[in-house]
Amino acid sequence: MPPLKGNFLSAGKPTHKLACFVQARTLRDAYKREQFAKFEVERKALRYIIRSNQFTPRQKTEAQLQLTQLPVSSQPTKIKNRCTVGGRGRSILREFKMGRFPFRLAALAGELPGVKKASW
Repeated sequence: MPPLKGNFLSAGKPTHKLACFVQARTLRDAYKREQFAKFEVERKALRYIIRSNQFTPRQKTEAQLQLTQLPVSSQPTKIKNRCTVGGRGRSILREFKMGRFPFRLAALAGELPGVKKASW
């Protein structure tokens, strides 16, 4: 089988920065995060123009048109928090970017500083 060629592989080394098991969902989410970072400043500037009273209605309309021309994948609502260990999309602890079960295993192993099992 010939080696894979595409956006995510170059010279046999993956270009993405994922620590978890690579699935289509995690690659898609990584792409959306890259798109969001790329267009974040432009999106914020256009939204400021739209909401501000300093600009004319024509300028606001042009800003709205430019905002709709940006890629859909650059919207912040398209980003989903995923576990950095397993890539799971549900039950994620935001502070640690881990799912509940990998978090539990890491906490019991003492790999997370300041986290210990509760007892009362």
